[in-house]
Amino acid sequence: MRATRSVTGPWCLPHAKVPASYSSGMAAVSGHPASEDGTPGVPPAFREAVEALRGTRLRPEVVIGDTPAPRKLASYAFALTATVEVDGEELADGRLVLLHEPGGHDAWDGEFRLVSMGRAELEPEMGSDPLLGEVGWSWLMDALTQQGARWTEPSGTVTRCSSQYFGGLAEREGSTEIEIRASWTPLRHDLPGAGFGEHLRAWCELLCQCAGLPPAPPTGADPGGSTAGAGTVAGVVPMPTRRRPV
Repeated sequence: MRATRSVTGPWCLPHAKVPASYSSGMAAVSGHPASEDGTPGVPPAFREAVEALRGTRLRPEVVIGDTPAPRKLASYAFALTATVEVDGEELADGRLVLLHEPGGHDAWDGEFRLVSMGRAELEPEMGSDPLLGEVGWSWLMDALTQQGARWTEPSGTVTRCSSQYFGGLAEREGSTEIEIRASWTPLRHDLPGAGFGEHLRAWCELLCQCAGLPPAPPTGADPGGSTAGAGTVAGVVPMPTRRRPV
């Protein structure tokens, strides 16, 4: 029977050490056991998905962190954090959660669901752009397409938050932050675990876009090839970020 609601008491991967970054070629996922009362073993499909994440290579600006997986969203869950860092400065950060419900979940239209949040500080004037929401959402859709991911049932929000300072804080410059929350159902490929790495790369590419970095070459592109047209993917230009003073 397909699940129709969240399941309490999920089983999650044991807590694991996390490498400093994906430059080592290893992704990181984390979690903690939810029960010790003889819960059946991890479904092979879920374990394969986690192994696929662990084997994903990402661009060197992405740094992975450890975070507990949620316990009440599905029977099985993993979570990780990522930051985009350039010259020791953090430009964007976010969290990605992989959920699994054996037998499927009606609301997901599948057995897996990816839930994400990403945010970055922008130039203040960008907050008044009426197309900010549409552009931010298109970054995720374009990144999934460019990385060769397959998905269905996407949903999410793009939020802008502008801050102006007064009184004792009046000397601080105003700030504008974009936050993109999204979830989607990954469609599996024929091979075990195949396809999950593409979703992880796409999400990290979204963070890099929010940070104002030039898009990475799409999957299959030659990293050492021509740089003509660098800085755009499918006509989308990265939004300038607001760099904090050192």
